[in-house]
Amino acid sequence: MPFSWGSGLRLRRLLFWLLLLAAWEAGSGQVHYSVPEEAKHGTFVGRIAQDLGLELAELVPRLFRVASKGRGDLLEVNLQNGILFVNSRIDREELCGRSAVCSVHLEVIVDRPLQVFHVEVEVKDINDNAPVFSHREQRLRIYESRLPDSLFPLEGASDSDVGSNSILTYKLTPSEYFALDVKTNSDDNKQIGLVLKKSLDREEASEHKLFLTATDGGKPELTGTVQLLVTVLDVNDNAPSFQQSEYEVRIFENAENGTVVIRLNASDRDDGINKEISYSFNSLASPMVFAQFNIDTNTGEIVIKGNLDFEQINVYKIRIDATDKGHPPMAGHCTVLVKVLDENDNIPEIALTSIALPVREDAPLGTVIALMSVSDQDSGVNGQVTCTLTPLVPFKLVSTFKNYYSLVLDNALDRESVSAYELVVTARDGGSPSLSATASVSVEVADVNDNAPAFAQPEYTVFVKENNPPGCHIFTVSAQDADAQENARVSYSLVERRVGERALSSYVSVHAESGKVYALQPLDHEELELLQFQVSARDAGFPPLGSNVTLQVFVLDENDNAPALLPAGAGVAGGALSELVPRSVGAGHVVAKVRAVDADSGYNAWLSFELQPAAGGAAGPFRVGLYTGEVSTTRALDEADAPRQRLLVLVRDHGEPALTATATVLVSLVESGQALKTSSRVSSGGPGPEAALVDVNVYLMIAICAVSSLLVLTLLLYTALRCSAPPAEGACVPGKPTLVCSSAVGSWSYSQQRRQRVCSGEGPPKTDLMAFSPSLPPCPVATDTGKHQDLNADQEEHSARPRQPNPDWRYSASLRAGMHSSVHLEEAGILRAGPGGPDQQWPTVSSATPEPEAGEVSPPVGAGVNSNSWTFKYGPGNPKQSGPGELPDKFIIPGSPAIISIRQEPTNSQIDKSDFITFGKKEETKKKKKKKKGNKMQEKKEKGNSATDNSDQ
Repeated sequence: MPFSWGSGLRLRRLLFWLLLLAAWEAGSGQVHYSVPEEAKHGTFVGRIAQDLGLELAELVPRLFRVASKGRGDLLEVNLQNGILFVNSRIDREELCGRSAVCSVHLEVIVDRPLQVFHVEVEVKDINDNAPVFSHREQRLRIYESRLPDSLFPLEGASDSDVGSNSILTYKLTPSEYFALDVKTNSDDNKQIGLVLKKSLDREEASEHKLFLTATDGGKPELTGTVQLLVTVLDVNDNAPSFQQSEYEVRIFENAENGTVVIRLNASDRDDGINKEISYSFNSLASPMVFAQFNIDTNTGEIVIKGNLDFEQINVYKIRIDATDKGHPPMAGHCTVLVKVLDENDNIPEIALTSIALPVREDAPLGTVIALMSVSDQDSGVNGQVTCTLTPLVPFKLVSTFKNYYSLVLDNALDRESVSAYELVVTARDGGSPSLSATASVSVEVADVNDNAPAFAQPEYTVFVKENNPPGCHIFTVSAQDADAQENARVSYSLVERRVGERALSSYVSVHAESGKVYALQPLDHEELELLQFQVSARDAGFPPLGSNVTLQVFVLDENDNAPALLPAGAGVAGGALSELVPRSVGAGHVVAKVRAVDADSGYNAWLSFELQPAAGGAAGPFRVGLYTGEVSTTRALDEADAPRQRLLVLVRDHGEPALTATATVLVSLVESGQALKTSSRVSSGGPGPEAALVDVNVYLMIAICAVSSLLVLTLLLYTALRCSAPPAEGACVPGKPTLVCSSAVGSWSYSQQRRQRVCSGEGPPKTDLMAFSPSLPPCPVATDTGKHQDLNADQEEHSARPRQPNPDWRYSASLRAGMHSSVHLEEAGILRAGPGGPDQQWPTVSSATPEPEAGEVSPPVGAGVNSNSWTFKYGPGNPKQSGPGELPDKFIIPGSPAIISIRQEPTNSQIDKSDFITFGKKEETKKKKKKKKGNKMQEKKEKGNSATDNSDQ
């Protein structure tokens, strides 16, 4: 260590005191020794006896002893050799402390003589004490805000040694912040301090550890060390800081309130209160932030307090302030970016932007019906929407652009099948689970006049009783139009034509709106049996459509005509029939025949004959056939019978009420010879009425045969033309005939599947077949057509009890009798083929034929005029069967002698309809009758009667 001015001054002082001690010792005889401290036991100090001038031998006798005040044990004298030595450890610092001179004063006492010697033993200092600091550690508290060159005092070390051993030097461990400052005071005390070289930063180093070493000047040098612990005191010079300047948080929308979004953690490098932080939203934050979130000021936890809706706001930018509690307070900032994740919480929306309704049913395919758009407020897959349409509808959805669709026509429309469609458009998103929405579209189909009015059936049959009041309602036609509104409004009208010489509108009219058909005048069955016309139904559409229906109005007969008697071939005034009857005739002899006709039809024209009883009620010898009108004898005549008898025959029809006529038959009973004379007289008496009548009958028979031949030729020609030409279409086309028959058991009609239409008035003629009731009771059908059978017996048997009509058969409006009928009856009891035809087994027309070999036409129960279910059948023994579409040319009616032959008129034929169907044979000859007298007048009379019958029919 370099020498200093203070240490030289101490050395000069020490030399001065040594010189002064030496002088004192020389003057006082005081012995002075020195011994280093810490000398070992027995260390030689000096020869005290010798130095005091004492002999060794006299030490003991003279009781040589050494005394020291309080330190007698440190030094001791060996009485044997008079040497002063160290008896125990000597510690100068203990003896003298910090005194510069340290000595032990001894008093040596000897007796004999008593002498006292003073001995001074100086204890020499050695460097046995290292510098010592008062504390093992020195703590310094320095604010980090202290400026550089600031001095902070330190406590120095102390050294118990003296002199150079106590001179201390200090050394500080290297530090960039601190340096050691040592100053010596006037009292040679050193003051040390710590100098701040540069500013401290508590956040970098809150504590500095330094070591201060004190070294003394002894040899060897001893050192002492103390630790300097510098604590940097905090100053609020650091603001709170976050680990990131921006935080990103993702959270699903619709999260519950109280859900933690994020927990922020700001740090402050300061200490104490300076590092205590409070969190808050920045004052410039959006009001939506304050509405949706809360922040805990102490923990920095952000929680949800409102409903998060992705569709409203999908990103929240939250500015956070972290402020410490220092003075002045400092704040740190960060941004929390809250991204709201979408959930599939919004159903798709369907908007109809344009719609064109109604849609015409004739709209072409691809017609755009409506435009629509779909949307979904969700995003991503949740917002991807697909649209579907109700299945099985004639429409489809076509995507025109993203989320835009067109509803177009995919199939043809028919308003009459479906007038409106309720379409359901379903929009479904792609979320999981997916959400869907539906929209209903009512598509109304507008009508187009594409349907004509239609009647329930193409033809109606109407029955109207004759003598109806004018303007009466006879029928109502109704047509339905499948269209709507004006297109379905139907108006009715007659299809005008002429009926005979008159217009159709003079007979009937139809109401344009209701379709009611009215008869404008009374109808007469005898004048017009069938009125056939068409009614047209037309709608109000554009263009208008229409259709026709055919009405067949059958005028039903009423019993408004009484039976009319045919004029007799010979008689008396007043129309009475006069007959001469020989008395020799037997029972059953036909005397006369009453002939009558009825202008009515059916039952109203079915006549029965009844003989009025004679006056007095006595039974006469005559009777009348119930249905034949033949007056015959019931027994052989005798002389008792009156020669002239007046017979009253009541002719009654079967109408309700029944109408009657009375015929008078005058019968004269004569002898056989007289009868022959009368007959000869009448025949030779010139051209009387009977001769003229015979001539007329002959001409009439020739005419009938000619006409029949012509009809047969016409029928054959027509059949050939019909077989070779294709079938013609029209309202009245010749076809399969309609059979309408009546007999003693009732009336019935027949029509095959393709029924022959009947036209009246102008237009094509009709084909018809009609039968009138026979004049004889029914009889069994003969199985052998080559044999003749007499039916008189059966006639007599059944005349009293006629067969009742079958209630299952229906009344026929087509039956006519007499002059207006198309039926010709011949009284024949034998069934055989028609003229020119081979004998064969005839098909029969009956409801139940008892003979298995015979054919039949079977009607259903309740069959009427318009029935279509009659069938022709041949008996099993008959090999001939009609082909499809064929009719047999001849029929027989069981229980009747009538044979029905059919022919069809060619188109546009003007032949009278009463002449195209014939019944039976023209023969009425009774071959089994006995010719008792062979009178020629009788034969002429019978021939005249036969000719009269033909002309009547």
